[in-house]
Amino acid sequence: NSLAFKNYLVLSLKLNTMRQNHEIDYRIFGEEMQCVEIELDPQETVMAESGAFMFMEEGIQRQTVFGDGSNGGGGGLMGKLLSAGKRVLTGESLFMTAFTNLGQGKSRVSFASPYPGKIIPMDLQQLGGKVICQKDAFLCAAKGVSIGINFQKKLGTGLFGGEGFIMEKLEGDGMAFVHAGGHILERELKPGEVLRIDTGCIVAYTKDVDFDVQFIGGIKNTFFGGEGVFFAVLRGPGKVWLQTLPISRLASRVIAYAPQNGGRREEGGLLGGLGNLLDGDGF
Repeated sequence: NSLAFKNYLVLSLKLNTMRQNHEIDYRIFGEEMQCVEIELDPQETVMAESGAFMFMEEGIQRQTVFGDGSNGGGGGLMGKLLSAGKRVLTGESLFMTAFTNLGQGKSRVSFASPYPGKIIPMDLQQLGGKVICQKDAFLCAAKGVSIGINFQKKLGTGLFGGEGFIMEKLEGDGMAFVHAGGHILERELKPGEVLRIDTGCIVAYTKDVDFDVQFIGGIKNTFFGGEGVFFAVLRGPGKVWLQTLPISRLASRVIAYAPQNGGRREEGGLLGGLGNLLDGDGF
């Protein structure tokens, strides 16, 4: 009958949407220096990048693991070495930290972003099971999410794309969290729609987005434009995340104002020198 058929459809839908990765709840706090608080049910685990930990409640056990922990201990030594080796190629540590709730009730653990910007929650189940992101973007994820490498297939993209040949690849059907600098813009590209972007402003994109580079051209643009000589070209369909303040741009500004020759950079001529005198640095 119709009621039995409806129940069958509901059951089929639940089975099709059942996650293989651990299911976690979360809240994001803050504006410019954000942190994400993960709520774990008993026996749930979240994997985090080394150095991201902020605090954890009673009942949570912290354990350092080799690789990303996505194989659940399977694959033997060779599988673990391969998993860890992929992380080395992306510039990350050989080890990750697993936080597991061994208590009887819910417990929370929190992770902080390493520089000013935003934390982006990504439900990989809703994003086609795969997201490609810049190498230092990953913060934490539900256990079972695989953190691997993604090689750029095109030579020009690898040489001039701003991120090199290797980017991070997040795969699975759980929640993953990445961080980026400044404000985050999300764009949904239609099939064939093209977006030209500064190479450093790309945070992540879904698997169906085509990533290429394009030479800006023109003598004045090349030598006097001050914006580089290549665009990153993203072609839809798919979702794209962009950042307003790449860490490389922030670092270059900090270096420009860093102390030189044992003193600080003068600001305002006489006033800068007066400031040095008042704080004991001399002229």
